[in-house]
Amino acid sequence: MILDAKNLAMPPRLLPVSFTIDAGEIVHFIGPNGSGKSTAISMLSGLFEGQGEITFMGQLLSDYDLPSLARMRCYLSQQDRPAFSVAVYHYLALSLSALNNPQADHVQHALDEICQALNITDKLNRNIQTLSGGEWQRVRLAAACLQVWPAINPEATLLILDEPAAALDIGQEAAMYKLVRRMAEQGIAVVMANHDLNRTLREADKVLLLNNGSCVVKGKPSDVMTVEQLESTFATQVQRIEHEGRSCLIFND
Repeated sequence: MILDAKNLAMPPRLLPVSFTIDAGEIVHFIGPNGSGKSTAISMLSGLFEGQGEITFMGQLLSDYDLPSLARMRCYLSQQDRPAFSVAVYHYLALSLSALNNPQADHVQHALDEICQALNITDKLNRNIQTLSGGEWQRVRLAAACLQVWPAINPEATLLILDEPAAALDIGQEAAMYKLVRRMAEQGIAVVMANHDLNRTLREADKVLLLNNGSCVVKGKPSDVMTVEQLESTFATQVQRIEHEGRSCLIFND
């Protein structure tokens, strides 16, 4: 087990919720705006205090110092852009600052693989202030993945993403989910807040459905994302159909 959260809460934004996260598991937090998704996953980063107890790799999260956390997990908050101006390659290098002297050839291989996956290889010499919203988000995702890429950081266990698909187009979003699955296949647990329910239905191993700060239900996507649960939570009509062996959600006016 990577993480065990017991009675995690930050009233009134988040009421007590408990869950576990295993190695290589992809966990999605879903729910309407203001339901507590970002609050819940931000508390897993160790940067925000709240109520409850979080055990991370067998030790209380509150007992870790920040350098140790930086080596073991990465937290990507919702989109922001720093005030300073640097080239993309320099920004990506900053994500390695907490690591213990990773081998240069392993770093280069990881960088090549991640940048190719997110299609930002041609952006490495660009200034981050000149990037579009979608380009910047892909650079941020690349930095997050690089920080906890197992081949260069054997201490890494957890990747936390707050709405990582924001500002991405359909193709870029597909590439992002493919890279997330690649991370999970290497044993990294991935936790994300997500709005694309069809992606959650296909990509998540575990889902927590939140509403008004409370956890409505948690479990496998097929069990959590029923028509009745989704209609009640999102206050809209939902159809669930099967297409070419896949479940698909359709939202009606």
